[in-house]
Amino acid sequence: MTDAPISKNDAITNTEYSIDELARVAGATVRNVRAYQDRGILPPPERRGRNGIYTHTHLARLRMIGQLLGRGYSIANIGELIGSWEQGQDLSQLLGLESAITSPWSDETPAYYDAMELLTIFGKNITQEEIIQANTLGIIEFVDEGTRFRVPSPRLLHVGIQLVSLGLPLTELLNIIAGMRDNVERVANMFVEVITRIIDTYGKQNMPPREETAHLAEMIWKMRPLADVAVDAEVARAMEKAINKYFGERLDAIMEHLKNKETTSS
Repeated sequence: MTDAPISKNDAITNTEYSIDELARVAGATVRNVRAYQDRGILPPPERRGRNGIYTHTHLARLRMIGQLLGRGYSIANIGELIGSWEQGQDLSQLLGLESAITSPWSDETPAYYDAMELLTIFGKNITQEEIIQANTLGIIEFVDEGTRFRVPSPRLLHVGIQLVSLGLPLTELLNIIAGMRDNVERVANMFVEVITRIIDTYGKQNMPPREETAHLAEMIWKMRPLADVAVDAEVARAMEKAINKYFGERLDAIMEHLKNKETTSS
């Protein structure tokens, strides 16, 4: 009997981290993780002997804290917000909803490269303008004062390497990604607006009632793979349409040329 394949959502929710791994994936520091635990805004890890085990719920909370800090909130403000959020709610259900909303939609782990490795990957012909454009698109991120690069999506980088090796100019590939980014973000915003309208029925300043919290979390988790399938299907449809149109036009041009050639020769 063949085991069922593990879905992307399962991969995310089943992932476990040490404190070092959690800090690295979340873009935080171990010192900050411990400080947030001491302040009560990050739940403690599960203890297995001497080891502390962190899960996707900790990653979701840590990412949310980072987002709130980036918006200018203080640790005290965040503590008050989380305290009021948890008041009157079942903590496990609340963390489930929080995780569904804020967990990364990808199970990828970022990779790191130094400058020479990046040149080796793309070849010495890569230009400074292409590196800047890749950074602007978030395909690579400068770290350590530009001596190293963080790659949020190694899969996307691998696809880019393969396309460049097949002869697609890197500049044109980056332009394609930029155009795709605009369209995909528009679709993503439409999905989020649907979720937002459902949550906002309880009021923008209120948490959903306890009996609805688990239902909302389940709905959001189920929307994730459906959104992936919808985007993949539409990209496939658009590619098939574009390719058929292009080669159809080329075939018509060839047939017209042969027809004119026959007319001329006769």
